[in-house]
Amino acid sequence: MLQAIEQAKLAYAHGEVPVGAVLVSPNGDVVSRAYNRTEADGDPTSHAELNVIRQATGGLSGGWRLLDCTLYVTLEPCPMCAGAILQSRVGTVVYGARNTLLGADGSWIRMFDRERPHPFHPDVRVVRGVREEACGNLMKDFFRRRRARGA
Repeated sequence: MLQAIEQAKLAYAHGEVPVGAVLVSPNGDVVSRAYNRTEADGDPTSHAELNVIRQATGGLSGGWRLLDCTLYVTLEPCPMCAGAILQSRVGTVVYGARNTLLGADGSWIRMFDRERPHPFHPDVRVVRGVREEACGNLMKDFFRRRRARGA
């Protein structure tokens, strides 16, 4: 998670919403790192999770299936990112802060649901609240500064 936080800090430094992600292979190697780039890319789908998945797919022997990989992300994934996580078959999602506006793990909608699992990927594991305070503080500080600038 510390590496994901470092990615989030890079996003912050570039004026992006500070979300960072790191994908780790089953043997513990970092496969890819990324952060939000929606402003830089002019692309609303350029979230940290999607960027890290795009970088990783094809680079592993499993192709687009990221089975048994672990995705560390500083913020609870939104529905778009949760969909990509499920479609790419990421084995475990570890996130920091809750996303109270758009979170897809129960904060707004529940897409990682054990009682009604995804038909193609029913076994996704979710670990919540890792370094939650540090991740949340980055977001709060970013938006506090943005409001102070009137943006």
